[in-house]
Amino acid sequence: MKIKVLLVEDEPSLSMIIKDAMEKREFEVNCAANGNEGLEMFYRLNPDIVVADIMMPKLDGFTMTQLIRQSNKQTPILFLSAKSKTEDVVQGFEIGGSDYLKKPFGMEELIIRIKALLNRVQNQVPESKTYQIGSFTFDPLHQTLAHSLNTELLSHREAAILERLCSNQNNIVENKAVLMELWGDDNFFNIRSLHVFIVKLRKKLSLDAKVQIINIRGIGYKMIY
Repeated sequence: MKIKVLLVEDEPSLSMIIKDAMEKREFEVNCAANGNEGLEMFYRLNPDIVVADIMMPKLDGFTMTQLIRQSNKQTPILFLSAKSKTEDVVQGFEIGGSDYLKKPFGMEELIIRIKALLNRVQNQVPESKTYQIGSFTFDPLHQTLAHSLNTELLSHREAAILERLCSNQNNIVENKAVLMELWGDDNFFNIRSLHVFIVKLRKKLSLDAKVQIINIRGIGYKMIY
């Protein structure tokens, strides 16, 4: 069966270029011109993956993704954008994006990233295991970090990083391993993005002074508690 792609892009010429190129490679591509159309088509077509621009009329790609993630946390969403600041990339992952590709891009890179995301989803096995992190209880499946004072809902990327730190307690989790598994690329741009997520996790865990995420310079991170 063909891979069903929902392409949400407001530039008609770019949309048609992507659609034509992907359909020649045996993908089935449905196009939406804005976030509102994308949201409606997502629920109607149930695509295997969503490829979405960020800056769009009527409903932007980030808001569309937030609405999708309220009921669907599994379908990969790959953002296309000319916005390349670290904070933009981090925001994309925080609200539920699976990957982020900067414009301009090559079609082969887009296709490789799509296939990598789909393989990752196919190989994922949901686990019900919870972790006790000092005075916190972390549930990676439901993405919650519970403390007697409050319970926080983590972003997809925060939960994925924290789970890797927990499952390797007191051991170093290498930057390269995390970046290749979650980002698909260990370039400097993504290393900065990973550091931003680590800072956010440290802040969320600060209610328990015994819990620490230590930076092993140039190698990775280690969680102790």
